[in-house]
Amino acid sequence: MIIKTPTKYFFVAGASEGYSPLNAFDGALLDAGIGNVNLVKMSSIVPPRCTKISPCTIPAGSLVPVAYASISSDIKDEYISAAVAAAFPVDPDYPGLIMEYSAQGRKQDIENIVRHMAEQGMMMRQKEIREIQSIAIEYQVKKIGAAFAAVVLWD
Repeated sequence: MIIKTPTKYFFVAGASEGYSPLNAFDGALLDAGIGNVNLVKMSSIVPPRCTKISPCTIPAGSLVPVAYASISSDIKDEYISAAVAAAFPVDPDYPGLIMEYSAQGRKQDIENIVRHMAEQGMMMRQKEIREIQSIAIEYQVKKIGAAFAAVVLWD
């Protein structure tokens, strides 16, 4: 087994300017504190009974499951934002649901949209929501910028 089922999760967000869109994305990962790990993009489920922890240092090179939103832009002065939200059901034996969203625009608007997406996803599952947690970041582009927000799953 390459990655075992995580038991912990945390939220991170970062933004950066860069030489190219990929360099800006890399800078946003560094700003978020996860720039030296291998992200394994996953679909958006938090395993049942996962515990929220504060962001931690993960060993360099680790394979890390992450649900994330990112955006880059080369339009000077444009605001770009990325956000993730996780909805958790009342029933602790049912998994949580993560939604990701990024767009041109301000942080508050993007975060409101992604929180609503998480709420709608749980409604589709016919599960009562205990709580919704979220994080968002905005960045005003200078030349080439990126914004990144994620839920990191860890053990």
